[in-house]
Amino acid sequence: MTAESFPSSADESGNEPPRRIGLLDVLSVAAVVLDTRGRIVFWTPQAEELFGYTAEEALGEYAARLFIHPEHLQAVQSLFAEVMATGRSWAGAFPIRHKDGSTRLMEFRNMRLLDDLGDVYALGIAADHNLLQRVETDLALSERLINQSPIGLALMDPNLRYLLVNPALERIDGIPAEDHIGRHLRETLPFTDVDTIESALRQVLTTGTPLLDQYHVGRPPADPDHDHAWSLSFYRLEDPGGRVLGAATSVVDVTERHRAAIEADRARRRLALIADASTRVGTTLEVEQTAHELAEIATPELADVVAVDILDSALACRRSRKPDNGPELFRAIALKAAHPTVALNAADAPGDLAAYDGDRLVTLCVHTGRPVLVRHVGDHDLRRIARDDEATTLLARAGVHSYLAVPLIAHGEVLGALDLKRTRNPIPFDDDDVVLATELASRAAVAIDNARWFQSVRNTALTLQRSLLPDHPPHQTGLELASRYQPAQATSEVGGDWYDVIPLTDDKTALVVGDVMGNGIDAAATMGRLRTATCAYADLDLAPDAVLQHLDKITCDLEHYIVTCLYAVYDPRTRQCRIANAGHMPPALARPGQAPALLDLPAGAPLGVGGITFETTTLDLGPGDLLVLYTDGLVETRQHPIDDRLNVLLSFLDEPQRPLEETCDLLLYGLRHPDDHDDVALLVARTL
Repeated sequence: MTAESFPSSADESGNEPPRRIGLLDVLSVAAVVLDTRGRIVFWTPQAEELFGYTAEEALGEYAARLFIHPEHLQAVQSLFAEVMATGRSWAGAFPIRHKDGSTRLMEFRNMRLLDDLGDVYALGIAADHNLLQRVETDLALSERLINQSPIGLALMDPNLRYLLVNPALERIDGIPAEDHIGRHLRETLPFTDVDTIESALRQVLTTGTPLLDQYHVGRPPADPDHDHAWSLSFYRLEDPGGRVLGAATSVVDVTERHRAAIEADRARRRLALIADASTRVGTTLEVEQTAHELAEIATPELADVVAVDILDSALACRRSRKPDNGPELFRAIALKAAHPTVALNAADAPGDLAAYDGDRLVTLCVHTGRPVLVRHVGDHDLRRIARDDEATTLLARAGVHSYLAVPLIAHGEVLGALDLKRTRNPIPFDDDDVVLATELASRAAVAIDNARWFQSVRNTALTLQRSLLPDHPPHQTGLELASRYQPAQATSEVGGDWYDVIPLTDDKTALVVGDVMGNGIDAAATMGRLRTATCAYADLDLAPDAVLQHLDKITCDLEHYIVTCLYAVYDPRTRQCRIANAGHMPPALARPGQAPALLDLPAGAPLGVGGITFETTTLDLGPGDLLVLYTDGLVETRQHPIDDRLNVLLSFLDEPQRPLEETCDLLLYGLRHPDDHDDVALLVARTL
């Protein structure tokens, strides 16, 4: 035995007994040797502990008389004689009499001994039966637990080499038990962070502090294509004397829990994405903006490359024909990539028009009105995704490995498709991705549908509006004229603002600016009726207030419409301008050498109120005087007081001699904001 097997005593005198370090010490196994007559010739300290007699009391005594009950004496003598005569060993449990008079059940192993002189002896090895049975039960339980436990267990030596592994660990890492023994930990663990694990395990060996429930993910040899997760715990092993024997490792397969957590996290992110889409997609009534918002929200959470393509017939608001197997004409609306990629060069640029044959996947998607999923894209699939051979090569170079096309459907009509590709994301599209993409596409399709119809109606109204306005103010005697009409921005409909320049007899000119309260085609049509009526009454050479009086009667017959109007007549012979106002914004007058100002006119009531009289104001105009007529969309905002805005208007008229076209542009760009919700009619006249 080595010195390591015998721990040193507490002091040099040896008064303190050595610590128990072995199983035999724990069991207190006693050894007793008898001669052929049954007398005790050898007595161990453990025998003294077990039977209660000291060596002085036991040596030389007959063993049977010392601790065998009289009723068992004959049986014991018979067994003793048989062992001595035949040499066959005997084992079993037998009651003995302790020195204190109590009876105790002992486990015996008896055998015959022969020394070098030929003398025969009997060796008896004894241990407490109850203690031995308890140890055997513990060992059996431990063995069953280790071998039948679903938890992987391993014993490691201090150098982290395997001493023992249970069947569960074999199943977990896919390596037979015999192939573990003697190998180092890092040779079997399927983790990329094995250095961290070894460091943690050595720390446990050093400190004795267990390390519990360490979460690790890897791919075992038995299933190299899928991630598995394990919970690892480490414990230091010591013998009863405190000597470090090695470490125990427990491995619990928590792959299902890991996958459930991943799926739950994925579901949370998908719900968050849908919630985000409800606020970020469809913020405007513009098809291009809505498509761009859809592409933004789908990148990179859902795909690496996203395209939104709308059927050209849908953009034109033409009723789609019954789907067939023929080609479809698509308008590329939005394109987005999560990272720089040549796949962008393979896609149609936003605004481009492209025809895709019936065998293309995006065409199949809009024809069937159902998602098209290609989990693993091959060369044949790429040719059905790309527009041509060059694009096929670019998609292959970009690493497109999974594809999904989802139809954009609103109110039962297929508008186009959401086109999704994965390049860097190694996970192929699955059924959950189809559900998510369909939900996003459905929400966006409704917004796109609203936007396309709004744009169609708006374009119709704008076309009507512009067709009812004069192309350019005609050249009139004594006046230089310029005008502008600017419709409301895309977030609002076209309104009913208008201007007009009407030639009258005797070289006179009528200048008109009006505003129909409301928007859309109805407002534009009402504006057209009033403009026609104004021209008719102007031809009668009526006074401005009389013209407004007749227009008021007409407006009263139009349901739900209120109109403001400013009507002025300029006579170049008298250099006088007669003006009447029906609830409209006051015109601005800029004279050379004077500060611009608003004309102080009786405001009057809007047309359509009924029963109101109007007044005509006469104004003298000198050469170079500038008269500015406008609708409220030029100056009114939701954030600023109207007086402040009118002062800004006057500040832009500080140079009456500025070219009129330049003055119009200055007023529009200086006062208008891209998000202004109203349209503007502007008419500028300068006397010559």
